[in-house]
Amino acid sequence: MSPMLKRFLTKDLGLDLGTANSLVYEKDKGIIFREPSVVAIQKENNQIVAVGEEALHMIGRTPGNIFALRPLREGVIANYELTKELIRHLLKKALKRRFGLKPRVVVSIPTGITGVERRAVLDATLGAGAGEAFLIEEPVAAAIGAGLPVQEAIGNMVINIGGGTTDVAVISLGGVVAGLSIRVGGDAMDNSIIRFIRRQYNLLIGERSAEELKIRLGTAYPFADEEEQKEEARGRDQVSGLPKNVAVTAAEIREALKEPVAMIINAIRQVVEKTPPELVADIINQEIIMTGGGALLKGIDRLVAQELSMKVRLAEDPMACVVKGAGMTLEHLDTLKRALVGRKKSTR
Repeated sequence: MSPMLKRFLTKDLGLDLGTANSLVYEKDKGIIFREPSVVAIQKENNQIVAVGEEALHMIGRTPGNIFALRPLREGVIANYELTKELIRHLLKKALKRRFGLKPRVVVSIPTGITGVERRAVLDATLGAGAGEAFLIEEPVAAAIGAGLPVQEAIGNMVINIGGGTTDVAVISLGGVVAGLSIRVGGDAMDNSIIRFIRRQYNLLIGERSAEELKIRLGTAYPFADEEEQKEEARGRDQVSGLPKNVAVTAAEIREALKEPVAMIINAIRQVVEKTPPELVADIINQEIIMTGGGALLKGIDRLVAQELSMKVRLAEDPMACVVKGAGMTLEHLDTLKRALVGRKKSTR
């Protein structure tokens, strides 16, 4: 088979394998779909019951013999077999009615994960049906997806707040010059809200309820009408064991989020301290770009700008930047191959 025909028949995909959501990008088409990173299994035989959106609705609502799990925790593989099933589901959905060769897939990974964790991602991707797997660090992919000139000798700073991790990196000449990945993200924010509501009101709420409160009321920066903005938190009273509703204000949710937000600010400071002065000067003259679902937290860009005395901008469609960058890397492999940090071909 000629190389040209082989390239025509092979599908190129970018995959943002997130703790909360996974997105798939197809070359020349853009983002084709997104799915929750959830797999439901039967306890007795570990048989897969549902994957993605269907499995998400089962979290906290399943009978005793079915578990709905997230196979990725804090940005890395927590369950190898379930991760492989999740990737297989994503590839199968992306390749429907397509008769061609196995796809080339670029998968985003957090900055600083171990070699063992990198190999696990490559092996899981190949095991799920990819013909060739590549790895790219999330902040580099986010920078490419946000349209930053990562190949130039200019400092570009990206803060990518995902579900399980926050990646902070200064990028120049296609690579990370200074970076840090902390296991704090949207999930940690949800857990902080759960703990706060339990402490404050003796009320036990679930992860999905906490996430809804974060989306509706969550802020990182104080706003004038915080006390007036209220939502009901619904859960189980820890004293009586009965259902209970309480009214929660935006100011209370901001208080609940203080700890994870402070950890993110601290990580950004650490990266700035490790960055060469020439690149810091570049960043000051440009803007820090914020990406990821966690960057949608109201006021977090304003807080970062205040704490660092630098200009900060929220990327356009921040949740899609990483997967866009992963997919664009394959579209421009000759110029962006230095951004890749791992590669493996299928032997089958």
